[in-house]
Amino acid sequence: MPILTRLPNRALAALVALVVVGLDVATKDWALNRLQGDPISVIDGFLRFAVARNPGASFSSFQGSGSIIGLLAIGVAIYIAKMAGEMGHRLEVVGLGIILGGAVGNIVDRVFRGDGLLDGAVVDFIDFSFFPTFNLADTFLWVGVGTLVIGGWLAHRHAEPVDE
Repeated sequence: MPILTRLPNRALAALVALVVVGLDVATKDWALNRLQGDPISVIDGFLRFAVARNPGASFSSFQGSGSIIGLLAIGVAIYIAKMAGEMGHRLEVVGLGIILGGAVGNIVDRVFRGDGLLDGAVVDFIDFSFFPTFNLADTFLWVGVGTLVIGGWLAHRHAEPVDE
């Protein structure tokens, strides 16, 4: 994909984020249309797909604080977009794009799935029996962090030594 190697960092991060948001929105729409009142057991007693709505933060913490969380997420998304232009390693840029997409995916829920501005509940549907229910955006946030860490390690590893 030669065109991707020529994209400026911010454009690459935006493209990655757009793909992540698209996947997240599509899976949440699928969950809302397919799973309402009819969960799917993937591995009996271990994994199922079932719709849950979370008006708070991760793992259902900070219930009722959706507007504040939404504003913070928008601020973080803007900061991540700014940082993408300053990264030295392309894998770091991809990691930031994945994180940005995950954050925006959940912001979309807060904006469009409620009655007022930023008061919508995030749609979760991946339910492991031993872990709080989550969605693809949440998964991408963690994948993005891992990608960012690996990219940072590679950037540091290939950095020119500093003479003292």
